[in-house]
Amino acid sequence: MLQSCIPFLPKGTQIINEHVALYRHDGQLEFYTASGPIFSCREEDRFGLRLAQGILIKDTTVTCAQLAKALGINRSTVYRNSQTYARSGAAGLMMDRSNRGPYKLKGEKLKKVQSLLDQGSSVYAAAKAVSVSHACIRDAICKGRIKRREQPGPRPDGAVVAKSPSQRSTEDNACTLGIGTKREAERMLASQGKLEEAAPAFSSHESVRYAGVLLALPALASQGLLDAGTAVYGRLKHGFYGLCSILLTLSFMALLRIKNPEQLKGRAPGELGIILGLDRVPEAKTLREKIIEMGVRNKAGDFMGYLSRRWADQDKDLLGFVYIDGHVRPYHGRKYTLPKTHVARRRLCMSATTDFWVNDSACDPLFLVTAEANDSLLSMLDSRIIPELKKLAGNGRRVTLIFDREGWSPASFERWFKEGIDVITYRKGKYEPWPLECFMEIESRVRDKAVTYQLGDRSILVRKGFWMREVRRLCENDHQTSVMTTRQDLDFEEIARRMFLRWNQENYFRYMREEFALDHLVTPDVEPADVERMVPNPEKKEKRKAIEKLKKEQGSLKIDYADKVVANDEKQRKTVRGLNIANPGMKKQISTLEKEIEKANTELKQIPAKVAVKQALKGEEIRSPGNRTETADRYSKNGFLSR
Repeated sequence: MLQSCIPFLPKGTQIINEHVALYRHDGQLEFYTASGPIFSCREEDRFGLRLAQGILIKDTTVTCAQLAKALGINRSTVYRNSQTYARSGAAGLMMDRSNRGPYKLKGEKLKKVQSLLDQGSSVYAAAKAVSVSHACIRDAICKGRIKRREQPGPRPDGAVVAKSPSQRSTEDNACTLGIGTKREAERMLASQGKLEEAAPAFSSHESVRYAGVLLALPALASQGLLDAGTAVYGRLKHGFYGLCSILLTLSFMALLRIKNPEQLKGRAPGELGIILGLDRVPEAKTLREKIIEMGVRNKAGDFMGYLSRRWADQDKDLLGFVYIDGHVRPYHGRKYTLPKTHVARRRLCMSATTDFWVNDSACDPLFLVTAEANDSLLSMLDSRIIPELKKLAGNGRRVTLIFDREGWSPASFERWFKEGIDVITYRKGKYEPWPLECFMEIESRVRDKAVTYQLGDRSILVRKGFWMREVRRLCENDHQTSVMTTRQDLDFEEIARRMFLRWNQENYFRYMREEFALDHLVTPDVEPADVERMVPNPEKKEKRKAIEKLKKEQGSLKIDYADKVVANDEKQRKTVRGLNIANPGMKKQISTLEKEIEKANTELKQIPAKVAVKQALKGEEIRSPGNRTETADRYSKNGFLSR
């Protein structure tokens, strides 16, 4: 191709494009076109190379990318030199660096920076004091124009020099016991069981990468994290890492979006250790062992319960309105058998476990319970959630529950109302629309944003002697959303606003999935299910399916039979009897299916609604999968989770 344009090329010539070639020999660069050599320079001639870039880009078809690839330099450099040549010619490419020196950090600024560093100031503080960038000072240190103390520590005048990241990295890698293990004496005592827990010790450091999480330490303390750990677990067995350091490690991991212990392997252990006041963060294996040590005590429920009670005692208004919703965590493994349930976001029925989250009036998480065998929301409300809320509220205080239509049960609402529990929920089933004149425009505020509702309000009788209040919202497409409540004292605007705020829980679940790996199974550990626990009888479900199949088949036959009756020609067959003679067996088949359906319904009534797990599994072992906190008694009878 290029050879056809240029009659001859030296051996070893590099083709740049179909019109330009480059030949290297004896430290010389020669550029060829069809007319022959057009430019030549030495490889070490910087001005010549810049000039070649300008000439070739301007006078040939070669592009900046092609020339940069041939010369082994950055494309931006070629583009910049070509623009300079086009603008100023060869003179613009001449650069005399022989007498060039620093133009920002020199003279008095240089002396002041040296003085500040000698006094123990950080590079950032010194840069700010003389109005230059920290990179400018670091460049001067690298070139030797500024000297810095290599060994940090207290000076005779009392000043302390902070360790730089490079110094810390060098020290951590030089440790004999492993990366970052600088507190050797304490670790030796810990290995012999003579150290209860290493005390945190903080020192002066510069540019600590993860130090921002320390801003959350007051918030963690105010939430009662360490108090709850001490009150419930007391302490862990003797070792370098104790209860306090493990709890803070897990908290800081969450803040840094380190979603499991294995991800600690990709972080600098010494840097994370600084924020703990230790020499390094525990490695993944050690952290798992500590979590398991806490888990075998079966006190996770007590730990989370302590936190929930603390929050409720600090602010009783948190329990005025309580939001409840279930979150399904799918299990994708094949090793263990788990009960199946519907996963709404996947639109599939698959193996999973269900957590029911209880959030306070501000939609912040208060506690959660894990459903055994994916029990329904209504069942969990009766057996687990309402009893715990009564304990937290105390003194017979009424609590208002807010949940979706999965928990719809007028009979339960009446019973709960007598027990001091109010509800706000969506109405389940079909209902007749209200006339448009029943709605009025109402102004409200949600999260400090103005919203407008079209609302209507009336009371309806849902059970004999039991009335509930119905608030409806008229949407843009004339759809009416019905909200039911036992609260007669609230304004209907607040009822609607409280009900629609339940979406904050859905947003919370999504945020937790994406940021904190809410569904992540951090451990392969499992625990056997209680084989005596009562669960819905699968035989009853299968029998209902069989009945539905028979009804569907019977319905199809009835439709065909009716169509034949309508289309019957009375001139040929004046009666239905004649139609039956013409279509023998159809009526008999319908009658047979009717008897089978009646028999199946009788059998359905005799099948118990619930059976023990061991009967439902028919000898197959069912287990619960591990989760982020499974080793810490994740599936205890009171599975609480802190905020």
